Amino acid sequence: MSKKKIVILGAGPSGLTLAHALLDAGYALDDIVVIEQLNIAGGLCRSEMVDGAPIDVGGGHFLDMKRKKVLDFVFRFMPREEWGIYDRVSKIRIRGMEVDHPLEANLWQFSSEVQTDYLESIAQAGCVRGEVMPESFAEWINWKLGDCIAQEYMLPYNRKIWSMDIDKLGTYWLYKLPNVSFRETLSSCIEGKPMGALPAHGTFLYPKKFGYGEVWRRMGEALGDSLIANCAVEHIDLTTRTVNGRWQADTIISTIPWTLWEGYCDIPKDIMSAIKSLRNAPIDVDYHPETLSSPAHWIYEPDESISYHRLLLRSNFSTGSKGYWTEANSIRSPQADAVRFHNEFAYPINTLGKPEAVEKILAWGRDNGIIGMGRWGRWEHMNSDVAVEHAMEVALCVAKKN
Repeated sequence: MSKKKIVILGAGPSGLTLAHALLDAGYALDDIVVIEQLNIAGGLCRSEMVDGAPIDVGGGHFLDMKRKKVLDFVFRFMPREEWGIYDRVSKIRIRGMEVDHPLEANLWQFSSEVQTDYLESIAQAGCVRGEVMPESFAEWINWKLGDCIAQEYMLPYNRKIWSMDIDKLGTYWLYKLPNVSFRETLSSCIEGKPMGALPAHGTFLYPKKFGYGEVWRRMGEALGDSLIANCAVEHIDLTTRTVNGRWQADTIISTIPWTLWEGYCDIPKDIMSAIKSLRNAPIDVDYHPETLSSPAHWIYEPDESISYHRLLLRSNFSTGSKGYWTEANSIRSPQADAVRFHNEFAYPINTLGKPEAVEKILAWGRDNGIIGMGRWGRWEHMNSDVAVEHAMEVALCVAKKN
C-alpha cells in the first residue's frame, strides 16, 4: 500500500495538467500518482503514425491561441518554435458547394437567388421577430437560425453527430451559437464579405513535426514514475479512498467517465440513477489516403446520406502529410475498409437534465473526497485549452485546501 496525497484517474490533458500544476504549487512527485489504462499519455489527444504522418486518434485537435496562461504552460513541454500557426479555414458542404463557416456570416458566397432564400428565412426566425424562445431543441434551432439554416445544416448535422432523437437534447448549451443578426447578415450579402462573430479557433497552433499527441506524451514522460501506464482502474474503496488496493489517497481526482464507476465500487441508488442518465457519443476516425484539393483544415458534412459528419484535411495543417480523416458516430459507421480508430468516449451529450445529474454526482464525489474534472469528470465538451485552464484552476483550489 502506497499513501499519496493525490491519485489522478486518467492521463489525458486534464489529468496531466493537474499533476504538473500541483507540482508547481509545491507538491512533490512522490505525493502524486496518475493512473492510465493505455500504454501512453494523451487520452483523446493521442496521435499515431499512419501512412508516414500523424493522425490524432480522437479526431481533430488543435491548440487555440486565446488563453495566454495555457500557451505558457504548454510551451514548457513543447516550445513555441515547434508549433506552426494557422488561420482557420473551415467549410460546410451545402447546396453543392463548400461554403465558409459559420454559414450565416458567409451567405454572400452563394448565388443571389440562394442568398434571398436564406435572408428571407432568417428575417422570419422567431428570435428576429421577438417570439418566445421554445424549449424543444429542434424548435429552438429553427427559432434561432431560421428554417433554411436549421433544416439544411444544423438539424441534420446534430442528428448525425449525436445519432439520437435530438429533442432529447437540452438547449442550455446553445449559448455557444452566435447571435444571428438579420442586419449583419444582409450587410454581409450586400458587401460580399463575412460579418458578425468569428468562430472558435480563428487562429490555432499545430505541431510542425508531430501530431497533437506529442505534447501530452512529453508531459506524461516528465512525470517519470508518477505516471502508471497500462493500469486500468479495477476497484475503489470509498471508505479509505484506496485505488486497486495499491494507492491510498487523501483526494481522488477523476477525469474518467462516471459511467465506468459502477464497476469500481458500490454507489448509492440515487447517484447511480444520475450516472445512468448520462449519454456519450462514440466516434470512429477513419483514414483516407487521397489528398483533397480543398484549402480547408476541416469540412462539416450535414448530408444524412453520408455516414461521417466531419473531414479533417491533414495535408493542410500537418507538414509533409497526405490524405484526410473522417469522423462519424459509430452507430452510423460502415464497416471499416482501411485504418480506423474507435473512441467509445468521444463526446459527452448535452441531454435534458444533464446539468442537474452532473451536479448531483459531483456533490456525492466531494462528500467522498473525489473531485470530477475535465471533459468526463464534468461531462462537458471541453477543447484541450479549456481543459488545461480548468485543471490549473482545480490545482489551485486543491493546493489551498491542503
